[in-house]
Amino acid sequence: MKPFDAVIDAPFGKVGIRADENAVREIVYLPADTSALGPLKPLVLAAATQIYRYFEDPSMRFDLQLSTRGTDHQKRVWRGISGIESGQVWTYGQLAREIGSVARVVGQACSSNPLPIVIPCHRVVASNGIGGFAHHPGDGFFRDVKRWLLAHEGVSIA
Repeated sequence: MKPFDAVIDAPFGKVGIRADENAVREIVYLPADTSALGPLKPLVLAAATQIYRYFEDPSMRFDLQLSTRGTDHQKRVWRGISGIESGQVWTYGQLAREIGSVARVVGQACSSNPLPIVIPCHRVVASNGIGGFAHHPGDGFFRDVKRWLLAHEGVSIA
């Protein structure tokens, strides 16, 4: 796997950013003890700057060139997620109905999202609580990140 082009501080740990010359390709949540790495490429600097702005104002809108690799269905789910406004949450079932899919498959596509924060998969929750996050169904770091992101946007879910 390609090394990160930047690793920036986040209120919940760190955020790793990978990009090529034309687009941001991946954003990864990392633990706080991960070594920071400043962005050198203009696109990576823009991504880091916009993520920092999001940490200050959760209603800001990202304006980045993105490259998403996935199936047509995953891309449809990610487009649907992108339509959920800051401070709102949808259940996997609601999103599935909106895009003509089923909740379980929507959940799998959410977990495979390569660009969290920018494609805000944290805004999709289970009908009975917060749900999983990034292929991590139990409590721990990733669920804590999801809770932080939702709380940052004014949403509280058990």
